[in-house]
Amino acid sequence: METLSIIIPCYNEEATIKRCLERVVMVDLPFGASKQVLVIDDGSRDNSRQIVQDFANSHLEVKLLAQPKNMGKGAAIRRGLKEAKGSLIVIQDADLEYDPEDFKQMMQLFRLKEVDVVFGSRRLLKSNAVSGLVQYWGAEIINFFTNIFYGARITDQFTCYKMFRSELLQKIPLKTSRFEIDAELTAKLLRMGQFVQEVPITYHPRTIAEGKKIRVKDGFLWLWQIVKHRFTSRSSW
Repeated sequence: METLSIIIPCYNEEATIKRCLERVVMVDLPFGASKQVLVIDDGSRDNSRQIVQDFANSHLEVKLLAQPKNMGKGAAIRRGLKEAKGSLIVIQDADLEYDPEDFKQMMQLFRLKEVDVVFGSRRLLKSNAVSGLVQYWGAEIINFFTNIFYGARITDQFTCYKMFRSELLQKIPLKTSRFEIDAELTAKLLRMGQFVQEVPITYHPRTIAEGKKIRVKDGFLWLWQIVKHRFTSRSSW
């Protein structure tokens, strides 16, 4: 029996975190796999932390990890990786943009021994809405340069849904603390020669008014990660 460790960074998500957790724990994973749900509260200033703790009190698979202050999504993910015990690890946002039911099709690919990493691509399902034209085309431009620099064919490197074999992640030293961890992960995977499998997933984007935190400046930080790790030695990781 496998265990899927689900890492959920959370910052000021009191409006969505309980429903997100309900959806995660309700998913009936394939192959009799169990769940370890790690919620990393990133110094929330609303009631998110208490909501998660109350939920964890009645769901043994859920554990709250509290950061001492707001340190960023990347720092939260790195904290979660230290606690992850599963043979497979996936990242889940604390909002309702993604559907945990998509874990099932992602896990199916890990039946193949040669598969070590699977991304859930929002771009492969044409019926999905986009979060905004600036965000959409910014991501497309960075994907284009990534595929050129690394000889890859990734359609959606900024998807939240990234699933890995745990032994692969143990080989990747992660250093970034904010949203650019997506680009750092992708760049280092490709430098290691990993082939990223992708499956189509559903996506229901929210607006900035509804709590979306990505900004234009994050795109420049992502692009820097792609360029830096293409032209620097792996010994500098």
